[in-house]
Amino acid sequence: MRYIIRKGGLLSFFSVSFWLIVLNTILFFVFAMISLVDGNFLNYIAVQPAAILQGKMLWTLFTSMFMHANLFHLFVNMFSLFFLGRFAEKLIGKKRFIWIYLIAGIVGSVFFVAFAYFGAGLGAIGENLFGGLNDSAVGASGALFGLIGLLAMLVPFYSVYLISGPLILLIVQIALEPVLAGTLGNIASFAITIMIFVMIFAMFSPNPKFRRLSIPIKMPLWLAPIAAIVPLVLISLFVKLPIGNSAHLGGLVVGLLYGYYLRQKYKKKIGMLKRAFKS
Repeated sequence: MRYIIRKGGLLSFFSVSFWLIVLNTILFFVFAMISLVDGNFLNYIAVQPAAILQGKMLWTLFTSMFMHANLFHLFVNMFSLFFLGRFAEKLIGKKRFIWIYLIAGIVGSVFFVAFAYFGAGLGAIGENLFGGLNDSAVGASGALFGLIGLLAMLVPFYSVYLISGPLILLIVQIALEPVLAGTLGNIASFAITIMIFVMIFAMFSPNPKFRRLSIPIKMPLWLAPIAAIVPLVLISLFVKLPIGNSAHLGGLVVGLLYGYYLRQKYKKKIGMLKRAFKS
C-alpha cells in the first residue's frame, strides 16, 4: 500500500494508525453487505489452512487481516490499534510502522496455517490449540501482536495496564455456551457483551473506584505478550476458543525480531528511549 504524503495534506495530518482503523471499519461493512448477497463471499477473504495447503486462495493470507468476525471483534482490535499503533508509530515512524504491521499480519496468517497442519496430527488437543484445517480465521490480531512484540523490545520496562476484566468475561461466555442455549443463552451473551464494553470504558474513568471494574493489572511491557498469550493457550488445552493462538504467536515473533534488530542498529536511540520510558 503506497501513500503519497504531501506537506499539510490530509494523509499527513492523521496517523497511519487512524487510516488503518478507517480502512478496517469500511471493509468490515463492505464485506458484510456483500456476504448478505453471496453467502460464500467470506470464503474468499478469510484464511483457511486446508485451502492454502492446496495452493488455493493464497491472497487470503493478506486479506484476512482486514476482516473481522463481528462488530465486537472489530471494536476490540481497533481499540487496541488506536493505542498500540499510535505509540509504535511515534517511536519508529510511519514507513517502518506500516511495514511491520503488514508483515506481522501476513506471518500471523502463515503461522495459523502451519500450526493447523501440525496440530492435525495431535488430535483434539491440536485442534483446540491451533485450530482445524477447515477452520477459517479473520482479524488484525496477528498485526497487533507484532506491535506488542516490537514495543516489548523497544521499551520493555514501560508500565502498561492489561484490562483483564473483559478477558475473564469472554472466557466465562465461552464456557457457558454449551450449558446455556436458546433465549437464555442469548440474554446471557448480550449481558456479558454489555459488561465487557462497560469494563473497557471504565478504564478511562477519572473515578478510581469505577476504574476497578475493568480489573486492570499493571505490568511492564515485556510481560504483556506473555500475559496475553499464555492464559489463552492453557485454556485451549481444555476448550476450543474462537481465538487464533498461533496467529498471535506469528505476529509476536515478527515484532520481537524487528525490535531486536532496531535495538542493535540504534543503540544510542534505544538508550534515550530507556531513559524516557522508565515506567
